[in-house]
Amino acid sequence: MTDPLLGPQDAATAARLAHEPILWLSTVDRTARPHTAPVWFLFADPRIVVFSRPDTAKVGRMRRNPAVGFSLDSAAGGTDIVLGEGDATLAGADDVVDDLAPFEEKYRVLLGGQSFAEWLRTFSQPVVVTVTKIVSWRPGPGGLDHRRIV
Repeated sequence: MTDPLLGPQDAATAARLAHEPILWLSTVDRTARPHTAPVWFLFADPRIVVFSRPDTAKVGRMRRNPAVGFSLDSAAGGTDIVLGEGDATLAGADDVVDDLAPFEEKYRVLLGGQSFAEWLRTFSQPVVVTVTKIVSWRPGPGGLDHRRIV
């Protein structure tokens, strides 16, 4: 396991990555045109775990080019921003077995009446993003505090 990127000084960023329901995941097509899609995710520093339908264009783009970008919705009236970059791996089920229970717990309410096992039959392709950079802006006493975590 790789060491976490976020330290104690990054607690607010870590909390947002742990609790936000949607991550905007950006991939690029063969002509380098970006495409961004909302995904459910689990942040397991320094990894982000996502599940996708295996037949999506997003999966095909990651197969060809594993470089991805990501961001969260802004918070605090647009003054709390989290975005980053990473390298995506189309993983096997065994690679994410330890992530299943925390992922299910995070999205239990949003699943409604659907079981997690049923949801996984549809979103059966695990994607593990190894985070290489996180950039955040947060309100501070002198304006916006900027932090780049590599």
